[in-house]
Amino acid sequence: MENFLRYFYQDFGRVAKAFWQIILDIGNFLNYLVNYPMRIKIIQSYDPDFGTADWVMLVVANILLLALIVAMFWGLAKLLRHVLRFRIPVKKYDEVVRQVKQLQRDLIRANYEKDRLLAMKVNELGLEPEKVSQEMLDAIYSQEEQQEGEQSQQPAAEGRRNTVDSPCVDPASSRFFRLTETDNFYKTQYVKPEYDGEITLSEFCEQFRCFAASQLKLYYSIEMMRYFVASMGTARIIILQGISGTGKTSLPYAFGKFVQNDASVVSVQPAWRERTELYGYFNEFTKKYNETDFLRAIYEANYYRDPHVVILDEMNIARVEYYFAEMLSILEMPLESEWNIDIVSAMWDNDPCLIDRGKVHIPNNVWFVGTINNDDSTFAVADKVYDRAIPIDLNRQADAFECEPTPPIHISTDHLIDLFQKAREEYSLSEENEKKLNEVNNYLIENFQLAFGNRVMKQLRDFIPCYIACGGTELEAIDFIVAKKVLRKMESLSLGYMRDTLNKLSAYLDKQFGKNTMVNCKRYIEVLKKNMGE
Repeated sequence: MENFLRYFYQDFGRVAKAFWQIILDIGNFLNYLVNYPMRIKIIQSYDPDFGTADWVMLVVANILLLALIVAMFWGLAKLLRHVLRFRIPVKKYDEVVRQVKQLQRDLIRANYEKDRLLAMKVNELGLEPEKVSQEMLDAIYSQEEQQEGEQSQQPAAEGRRNTVDSPCVDPASSRFFRLTETDNFYKTQYVKPEYDGEITLSEFCEQFRCFAASQLKLYYSIEMMRYFVASMGTARIIILQGISGTGKTSLPYAFGKFVQNDASVVSVQPAWRERTELYGYFNEFTKKYNETDFLRAIYEANYYRDPHVVILDEMNIARVEYYFAEMLSILEMPLESEWNIDIVSAMWDNDPCLIDRGKVHIPNNVWFVGTINNDDSTFAVADKVYDRAIPIDLNRQADAFECEPTPPIHISTDHLIDLFQKAREEYSLSEENEKKLNEVNNYLIENFQLAFGNRVMKQLRDFIPCYIACGGTELEAIDFIVAKKVLRKMESLSLGYMRDTLNKLSAYLDKQFGKNTMVNCKRYIEVLKKNMGE
């Protein structure tokens, strides 16, 4: 034991002595750092020999030294405050601070919304804001609460007075002002047009192209018109994508002018994130429904049988899968009777005629056309959106051409759908090409882990007959669908080391369908190779 104590004194004593020396050195350092009387004596000893430059350097050095002292004490105080401020973990404290700041922001937004809604109410009552007393504000609040309580107790109307055959309703008395105006128009002023029941799909495409050129000075190739019309017979959603200025919005706009039922243009906003951006919402304060152009277009389409196009302009300036998700799901329903949008949870007696149990039906005469600009200011469109739509590329303008002045037409959606159905019966996919497509499918699975899928095969079987009826060929339709619906998925693959495989795919398509037949597919393969750095 005695030997250990001598060892402990000699070894650990040296450590303790060194630690004590560190403390003394720190004390000496702080003493030298803040001992200005000593520093003044030193300066006085050099005073006789200092020149102007020396005094300037002396002042600068002391200012820097003073800044160092302040920084050290400030850092030490902050460290101690951070360690000793609470007896809870630092992470938990930071989380509490974050939540408090979030609540403060929410409170500011709520107060702002409250003031805005109150200002609207004061304005409705015809009062001057500066003359409104606190008693008047309290009366307004109590009146709103009473009205809200009465309406919450009011049962849903089982037999609504406002029907298509009932007299007009004053739009100001309805919570749906614009939809009620629509009801009144179709009850009193609408005259059903005389439809052209003889036109064929091929004639429709030719006349549509000549109408756009002669009446609107918009020029498109006949293939583009066939793509667009055949896509209408294949899916309810069409995506027009490409660089700016190639006529993406103008094409569906021209279609609306051609069938004499103007397209509804809905400008998508960057902040759109949910369904209410499209369908609107009920304002609990004003007791009115904020109606959107999108909702009005769908509602009004239930009154007529003309084809109608709703344009979602720059649809990918916000995330499509966020605000359009419900519509994607609804249009996947196998029965058209199930295409309904939930608008309100309870019915009022003077609600618009065609709102049934709080739902608005999406009729089969409505198509949705989204325009997409592929640049840095937009979002990538999710595969689930592309899978349910027919994408068409517009990357260059067609050359101007001369044609005879062509008038617009009236065509009913029923006749157009009948033309699509007759095309499927008359121009179904040939057995030879179906066999070739199965072989192409197996080739893509083996070499690229890509497959057509059931949805693509259904779209292909619907698109090909419609395209042929529009005046095209079966191979042109196959080329278009394979390029836009199957090969497009290669963008998500890592193709850095697959240049030879792409060359083999191009040769394989030539072998299957004939050399230089699959123009769109081979053009897309060249784009992929170019993006790889070739």
